[in-house]
Amino acid sequence: MDKLTESEWHRKQAVENFNKTWDFIDKENRSKEDDLKMIHMAHTSRFHWGIAGGPLNLARGEWQISRVYSILNMGNSALLHAEHSLNICLENGFADFDLAFAYEAMARAHMISGNKVKTEEFYTLALKASEDIAKKEDTDYFLSELNSIKIVSNA
Repeated sequence: MDKLTESEWHRKQAVENFNKTWDFIDKENRSKEDDLKMIHMAHTSRFHWGIAGGPLNLARGEWQISRVYSILNMGNSALLHAEHSLNICLENGFADFDLAFAYEAMARAHMISGNKVKTEEFYTLALKASEDIAKKEDTDYFLSELNSIKIVSNA
């Protein structure tokens, strides 16, 4: 068996924990223990990306943490990590899929926090950013996720 460098080991941990987090995100009927594992795995993945990844990995890691907290209706935590994801995207000039999803995370975090105005603002930004997603299948997937955000009109 080949011995991994320290960076390779951290990268492996980041990927494994990212994928395991998705398993919990997709799991029906998660227990409270599952919810805690999902939180810990998302943070673990992001921690390891902080050592072995670049800004794109960090943006995606922050996005995933925000999604986990959104699923669990933990608005403040969801918003904190959505803001980190968006800031990393903007500071590094990321567009396409990643910028659209950073805006989506902001809209979702505001939705579960009950801020209708900010939800609509970031939903609109996410929709606009989706126009720059290069691959049709990525656009279709993104729009299916974005459309799960409920926009409640005051009219």
